[in-house]
Amino acid sequence: MAFAIERNAAMSSVADTLGVDPKLLEILVCPVTKGPLRLDRERAELISDAAGLAFPIRDGIPIMLVDEARHLDDAP
Repeated sequence: MAFAIERNAAMSSVADTLGVDPKLLEILVCPVTKGPLRLDRERAELISDAAGLAFPIRDGIPIMLVDEARHLDDAP
């Protein structure tokens, strides 16, 4: 339960800084692995460690297309 509360608090601050609806971030999963994503606020990306991909957030919209994702081993 502590994880859910921590995640909700973190996600609500994302709405303020990146313009993304925190409820949307709670339900999004990696399109490749269907696993969880973590937020990198500095780079405005959703990270899938399992897939090794970083999905950009542009104008408050998470771009969940594999073709638009950055490989984690690539430079930002």
